[in-house]
Amino acid sequence: MPKQAVIPAGTGIPIAPFVPGSLADGVLYVSGTLPFDAQNNVVHVGDAAAQARHVLTTIQGVVEAAGGSMADVTFNMIMLTDWANYAAINAVYAEFFPGEKPARYCIQCGLVKPDALIEIASIAHIG
Repeated sequence: MPKQAVIPAGTGIPIAPFVPGSLADGVLYVSGTLPFDAQNNVVHVGDAAAQARHVLTTIQGVVEAAGGSMADVTFNMIMLTDWANYAAINAVYAEFFPGEKPARYCIQCGLVKPDALIEIASIAHIG
């Protein structure tokens, strides 16, 4: 099955050559998602919980545009800039995955824009 780009309505133009999601054979790969508005400005500067909520809501939009739900997410790759934000991010993360949790990893690293505190990439199995 050929891959299909998944671009939810209202999505801004990416800052690099990629699409928000790529669906192939029922597997959705969601690109690394940062706390950006439609003009690629960082939102909720300094607030890790609000940035996490924005990122996860954006991912949810990609998953739903592909015909799935957050319950279909099987793996998340979480990148954060400071371990001091880990608890706040986890509290928001738990709201988006209240039942069976996906597998994941979490690393501390630098991100493409200094005001971004979190980035998440996801894999979901749709259908």
